Amino acid sequence: MMLRILFITSIMIMSLNAVGQSNSGVWYSQPADTWMEALPVGNGRMGAMIYGGIETEHFQLNEDSMWPGSPNLSNAKGTAEDLALIRKLIDEGKVHEADSLIIDKFSRQDIVRSHQTAGDLFLHFKNRGEVTNYKRSLDFEKATSYVSYSVDGNTFKETAFSSQPDNVLVIKLETSNRNGMDFDIEMSRPKDEGVETVKVATFPEKQLMLMNGEVTQMGGVVESVPTPIKNGVKFQTRLKVKSKSGIITSNGNRLTVRNAKEVLLLIATETSYYHPDYIEKAELVIENAESKGYKALVNNHIQDFKNLYNRVSLHIETDNSNKEFPTDKRLERYKAGVVDVGLQETLFNYGRYLLISSSRKGTNPANLQGIWNNHITAPWNADYHLNINLQMNYWLAPITNLAECELPLFDFGNRLIIRGKETAKQYGINRGSMSHHATDLWGPAFMRARTPYWGAWIHGAGWLAQHYWGYYLFTEDEVFLKEQGYPYLKEVATFYLDWLQYDESTKEWFSYPETSPENSYIANDGKPAAVSRGTAMGQQIIGEVFRNIISASEILAIDDELIKEVKKKAENLRPGVQIGADGRVLEWDKNYEEAEKGHRHISHMYALYPGNKITPETPDAFKAAQKSIEYRLEHGGEGTGWSRVWMINFNARLLDAMSAEENINKFFEKSIAPNLFDEHPPFQIDGNFGYTAGIAELLLQSHEGFIRILPTLPKQWKSGTISGLKARGNIEVDITWNNGKLVSLHLLSVKNKDVEVVYNNKKQLVTLVANQKTELNGNLE
Repeated sequence: MMLRILFITSIMIMSLNAVGQSNSGVWYSQPADTWMEALPVGNGRMGAMIYGGIETEHFQLNEDSMWPGSPNLSNAKGTAEDLALIRKLIDEGKVHEADSLIIDKFSRQDIVRSHQTAGDLFLHFKNRGEVTNYKRSLDFEKATSYVSYSVDGNTFKETAFSSQPDNVLVIKLETSNRNGMDFDIEMSRPKDEGVETVKVATFPEKQLMLMNGEVTQMGGVVESVPTPIKNGVKFQTRLKVKSKSGIITSNGNRLTVRNAKEVLLLIATETSYYHPDYIEKAELVIENAESKGYKALVNNHIQDFKNLYNRVSLHIETDNSNKEFPTDKRLERYKAGVVDVGLQETLFNYGRYLLISSSRKGTNPANLQGIWNNHITAPWNADYHLNINLQMNYWLAPITNLAECELPLFDFGNRLIIRGKETAKQYGINRGSMSHHATDLWGPAFMRARTPYWGAWIHGAGWLAQHYWGYYLFTEDEVFLKEQGYPYLKEVATFYLDWLQYDESTKEWFSYPETSPENSYIANDGKPAAVSRGTAMGQQIIGEVFRNIISASEILAIDDELIKEVKKKAENLRPGVQIGADGRVLEWDKNYEEAEKGHRHISHMYALYPGNKITPETPDAFKAAQKSIEYRLEHGGEGTGWSRVWMINFNARLLDAMSAEENINKFFEKSIAPNLFDEHPPFQIDGNFGYTAGIAELLLQSHEGFIRILPTLPKQWKSGTISGLKARGNIEVDITWNNGKLVSLHLLSVKNKDVEVVYNNKKQLVTLVANQKTELNGNLE
């Protein structure tokens, strides 16, 4: 019988059907037709994209260690002699020769070795009739997906979540139909260049389905040469069916369920990356989940997620009229020019939801797509780009009180530092560690790209160092600083000490060969070039690493020869912030014209955000930063999602509420998909994470040594509250405002301390008593 779907057209009825009118979730009145309409669940390591289909329900499965290959891919190319020759060419002004040589001698060029989908789960339903009252939703607070509708008057409900404490994907299906429901269960995985990637087997007597496979990359590329990768991480996905009333049999590689009023599906994916005995591990995970039962699984999951998610709460007072619309309709209205402040709040919450769901203690860090990837060969390999994207994924973690979610980044950084030492030694730098702009699960640090604009950048490890120091500043965890933060800073700082070159004419230490990520300048012959000396971002990062390791050494009472060497070179380090003749911050070492004036990377603004060297206390640089950003915008800047949200963070630091408001609106209008994923395009999750960080930065800043309250409050946020944000110094902050004015402020510290608080250009010293909330009114009294 042909499927007839009678979706509710009355907006009033849809409003009544919408469960929970909060901005801590999304809902839709139809199934997803595409992956960018499906809804994500995840436990940090394992997740799914849920379509909410009626005749066929689709769960696209994900796991964060689904990678081909191994750590054995050869390391860096190039030698100390090659490096010296490139420096000589730059000194002689032969920058095009340097551009060509740096790729020829150092780069592994194109690498195709991608994070991959874990496969697909399909539920093929039988005997569907007239469908009404359809709704699918995702509750951020409960981290649970819901689908509900009626079939010929009988209700159908689906509940799904990915549990971190119990390590399983849980799907519960229920119907009021006295005859139950009939469906087939199918698991599969896309072929790799026509090659089967899994074997599926069913065991109906055990209500069990197994999918075993190994990640390969038959379309792999190494050094721009097709190189099939025939091995990788091995895995098993194990599915258990539980139903009291249903009859479970098999039909080939499918399990069949008949006459079931209630069905529980338990799915576990385990890999050889995490467990040599991954098959036994998958079996134990399912047995454990089965023994606990659904109620315990639900309670464990929700409590675990709420413990993180509920730390922060944002509420912006607004006209609630838009809430009667499904999320995709609200987004359509926004793109048509109807600003939806409630949807801005929803997207802030979504970023926190996605980070908790894709980065938990013991997992890999969130990649370019978090963990949600439906490809065998994903865009940009869904890997780790260190020239902003991976770092942007974690900007929100400390300020939105999710410091634990950043721990996978440090686990990864600690692995990367080992490979980076190999790369540094290959270049003739015998101390310390470095990494280029892109890496993957296995942590290679070598240069990869066909052009120097992309690959020749050397500061991946240096930028990550900011996160190690920032984690300490927000948590004041001295054990972390001693055991992880300082050792990491030491490796990176040591590399820079030996990498820097001395300019006799200026008496300064500078870095080269250098590039400004993915951008180029017009050389003296009028042609674009990438490689130069002492670019702004590079010098800014080196200066930051030196300052931070000096500060860390003071906290840990370390005063050795290394620190003395750092202090000496820091004194004469070429400044990373220099103002050109036109009043803008120089991006390169000279007043070069940009080949692409509206480039999406705005790297010379690193010192503004996420750095802290450009502030209102440096008025000339502050003004130059504003002018630099205006120039980029005048020439069509931040056309991509992540670049737009970087701009929101810049606006926050520049105290420019009007521009922040404008960029928030443009982000929604140009870069948000129906399921609220950020589109580069295509999908990159960094835009979601960077947006949440930017919203927090508009409300609270602490990078200047004091706490700024509501520094860049958009006018459209007339009244509201934010609770649970974190300031540096491990201070929890609650803020309430009305008609654009601060009403009340609460500060909570775990230690006795004095802090300076600034609101509306008024600074006040506040004494905090450990574990006692201190309340101040709008006059900071």
